Amino acid sequence: MTARLTADLWVSAYLARLRLADIPAFVVARGDGTAGAVLVKQNRLDGTSTCHERSLDLMSGERRWIVLSEGDEAEVDAVISRQRSRDPDLWVIEVEDRDGRHLLDEPGLE
Repeated sequence: MTARLTADLWVSAYLARLRLADIPAFVVARGDGTAGAVLVKQNRLDGTSTCHERSLDLMSGERRWIVLSEGDEAEVDAVISRQRSRDPDLWVIEVEDRDGRHLLDEPGLE
């Protein structure tokens, strides 16, 4: 069995990695520090955004980031709001980058 990081430790490490890459990001909603799930909203600063959530691939057993919602920022925000209403322990991180960088595809962030 693999030990899993607490949500607050993962969020702290993710924000630090983004800072090192000069990508602005901040916590929009703080969830449960131990086991809260995390959504990452990637804001392109042009009225569009993408929301990523971590998912378990049932075939391989691996965790990976998938797109939960993409498009008009207001629509993506509405999806995030609905998710938060169902799960108050949910973390929401907003990453702001015109080029769409979020680093979720880098090793160690799965």
